[in-house]
Amino acid sequence: MDSISSSFSFLHPLLLNPSKTRNSPSNPKFVIFLFFFFFFSFFTFSFSASDSPFQSTYIRLCDNLVTAFPIRPNAAATSSAAIADSLRFQTGYFTSAHRLFNRSAASDYSKRLNFRVTSIRITQNDDVFELRGQILLQQRRPNMNYRRSLRKVYRGHRVTNWGVSQWIRATLRGFWSRSSGKLCMLGTGSYGYKVTDANVVLKLSYPLDLNVLDPLVSGTLESFDDKSSLNYFEPISILALSQGSDYRFTLVGNENGGCVGGSDGENLPLGDLSKGACTVFRGRMDQFELEYGSHCGDVNCNPIGSGAQKLPDFLYFYGSRCVTRRRVQMLLGFPDTSYHGFMFPFYPNTTLISEGVWDEKENRLCASACRILNFTGDLGNPYVGDCSIKLALRFPAVLSLRNRSSALGQIWSDKGIGDSGYFGKVGFKSSFKSARGLQGFQYVYTEIERVRKYCGGKMNDRGKGRKKYPDGYSSDMRFSMTVRSNKGQVAPGYSSPLFVGEESYEGRLYGVPTKMGKLKSPRTGSDNYSSLLNVSYTMSFNPPPDFNLSGQISSGEVKISAEGIYNRNTGNLCMTGCRNLRSNGKILMKNESMDCEIVINVQFSALNAKRRDSVKGTIESTRLKSDPYYFGPLQLSSSSIYTSQADASIWRMDFEIVMLLISNTLACLLVGLQLLHVRKHPEVLPYISVVMLLVITLGHMIPLILNFGTLFSHSQQTVFLGSEGWFQVNEVVVRMVTMIAFLLELRLLHLTWASRQHEGSQPGLWVSEKKVLCMTLPLYIGGTLVAWFVHIWKSGHKKGSRSFRLSRHRFKFPLGQAYQSPSILEDLKSYAGLLLDGFLLPQIIFNITSKAEGNTLASSFYVGTTIVRILPHAYDLYRSHTTAWFLDSSYIYANHRMGFYSTAWDIVIPCGGVLFAVLVYLQQRFGSRCILPKRFRESSVYEKVPAIGNDEL
Repeated sequence: MDSISSSFSFLHPLLLNPSKTRNSPSNPKFVIFLFFFFFFSFFTFSFSASDSPFQSTYIRLCDNLVTAFPIRPNAAATSSAAIADSLRFQTGYFTSAHRLFNRSAASDYSKRLNFRVTSIRITQNDDVFELRGQILLQQRRPNMNYRRSLRKVYRGHRVTNWGVSQWIRATLRGFWSRSSGKLCMLGTGSYGYKVTDANVVLKLSYPLDLNVLDPLVSGTLESFDDKSSLNYFEPISILALSQGSDYRFTLVGNENGGCVGGSDGENLPLGDLSKGACTVFRGRMDQFELEYGSHCGDVNCNPIGSGAQKLPDFLYFYGSRCVTRRRVQMLLGFPDTSYHGFMFPFYPNTTLISEGVWDEKENRLCASACRILNFTGDLGNPYVGDCSIKLALRFPAVLSLRNRSSALGQIWSDKGIGDSGYFGKVGFKSSFKSARGLQGFQYVYTEIERVRKYCGGKMNDRGKGRKKYPDGYSSDMRFSMTVRSNKGQVAPGYSSPLFVGEESYEGRLYGVPTKMGKLKSPRTGSDNYSSLLNVSYTMSFNPPPDFNLSGQISSGEVKISAEGIYNRNTGNLCMTGCRNLRSNGKILMKNESMDCEIVINVQFSALNAKRRDSVKGTIESTRLKSDPYYFGPLQLSSSSIYTSQADASIWRMDFEIVMLLISNTLACLLVGLQLLHVRKHPEVLPYISVVMLLVITLGHMIPLILNFGTLFSHSQQTVFLGSEGWFQVNEVVVRMVTMIAFLLELRLLHLTWASRQHEGSQPGLWVSEKKVLCMTLPLYIGGTLVAWFVHIWKSGHKKGSRSFRLSRHRFKFPLGQAYQSPSILEDLKSYAGLLLDGFLLPQIIFNITSKAEGNTLASSFYVGTTIVRILPHAYDLYRSHTTAWFLDSSYIYANHRMGFYSTAWDIVIPCGGVLFAVLVYLQQRFGSRCILPKRFRESSVYEKVPAIGNDEL
């Protein structure tokens, strides 16, 4: 309070002498000055009061690391890019606290570590800066699934759905010393979705001389809550790669960077790119497949050390920085085979820190790499050393059947064979897809004459009829496939062109041209040239453990490189291929790893086929059966749909969404019209069949109950269709409209029931209602039993079958997406739809038994509802005869799982609905029993006469 008193001391004369203040309010400048003075004084006091807890806590936890200094007067918050960038990091590793993270997690967990500075203020010490920033630590594990989307029908991509996500995020404030490289910050953090106010302190140490031997940021994130608090967690150790701009290259100069000898073949130059080699390397992460030579059986070939139990399958390459268009700092990772994350796997035990230079003479990258040593489970005191590892990387300009890699390289140890840390030379390669941003690749076809020898007759066929097949340059040439061995084993796979003619097919993503160039179909007058195309393909499939190939149990993915000729007149594709061989589960180097005695035949289905057929083909070995690399014929098939069919299906689904919403809205409107009818004519209420109203109400209630989870849960159908949000919104809207119709029907049922309880109501109406129930209930129960028995019969006959049911077709679906028979609940929903189709039957019977007269039901209600129930069947009949195929899982209107739909049902149900509506019309027009034969009608009519009293007698 003393500071406050001193702040206002200059006002004492004014306060003690009222005469000086009497006229002061008349001065506007004085009033404004007084207002702003009080406002800023209060703000300064509040700010100082709020800072006092921070200052005391900081002195207790951090003052021994970085001393806090007052902020320099009039120093505004700045965002100095140089300082912020030098302190930022986004690649690193952290230990897992038990309470926050799963410490027993395997290496397939992807760790994300991100720290950034949001504002910087200068203190009274030029060496110390006040910082504000944020840190995020996240640990995620992906669920790898083969998913196919209707909007992306060309590729069975692995879509990563993060199944487990554990994280902590904190907002921090503290100080950093430039001379010591120390940083200490306090703040509050949240982890999970429950704890939002955990008190944390971040302590970091930055390298003072940033180079390849000292590039690491180390520190801890700790909780200073009470250990008994739910917010408390164990200290988390942090190790990250510094992003400071003052990095100093020390291992490589401006020459060849340590590569020995010349390069093999012609390589792509990078000097003409906008940023030179930095265009390709900086900020990019690539995955390379490792290849081991036969010498690895005699010497250690493990780049991460001889102590590792298993040789790695992949090398992850991340360009962390690049300067002067040529000099690159890189991270090289060799994670466990279970890792499938999108971020660089920075595990200190399996990560190398490297720097290299692009050799413009040989057009290759030459680099040296160092290990991270002295790393333990709790980090310990790690440092970088042992820089005896060399790496070379190049981009071959010419691709062929036996060389499909856009990047080739080798990594080896510069030590002697007997020295600690030595490993033999290991090759690595990438797929052609990793060549984004690079142009100038050429493909040389070397096996076309061999293809003509095997498939000459098919290539000369000009085709028959008016069938149209996919153009060789179209997206329809991609397809997911199922490969089946002669012993019945099944493996899922995928095929895609690599080059079509001389142009790269990968320049298109689902038919959309990219910067690599737009593929155009050639315009020539030559039939041979326009119908026959040279194509190269990449095929791969993942066989199960028991899949027998070449007399050996297969392990790992099987990749086949192929090239050949495609006949656009017949849809026939004939190729010869080479497959990668493996030794003990590892791919061998190129000279030892190719089996090129393979012939592949693929027959595409016609675009305008009346019946949707699958793509079919064979993969055969031309070796003798006695050859160790011989394998039996493999059958391949595909259910991938064409672009035009996907577009038509999406248009149809959009149309069906509108139709479904209109149908449900009309159902609400028609029930509302019936409510208006009984309001104008309340005397007809008792003559409405309660059983009929129960059928209508239950017909809407059953789907609502069985689909209640749709409002809150994830639909597998929407995953397959590839438009999860849109279809989920649609389902919610439809359920809500259906619920409104259900409530209106419930109101009509309540009014009818109440009218029967009235004193003046006829007791015979309940007797008639019981007769209706006795006649219809056995019918409904019998139908339910029939539906149940049919369900059991279908389930028993479909066990072991992988067939996917299309509307009135049988079709094969890819492995992992097998058709699942409808559950008993889904069959009950279909049966409920049938009961709704015949909703007028109880009213017809009730009219006969109760001798009802007059217009009990509004004509708009029973005629309109009948039309609403008939239209889906008429549409299904039209749909089945105008389109070659449709996926059951994509039906929205006239859904086969919400009613009985087939050619027979689509005729019988509308006819029955129209018949019932006509019968109700006749009953209300000519009497309830007019539809019966004359002998069953009333034989006599009783006339009412006045009663005669005793007085008159």
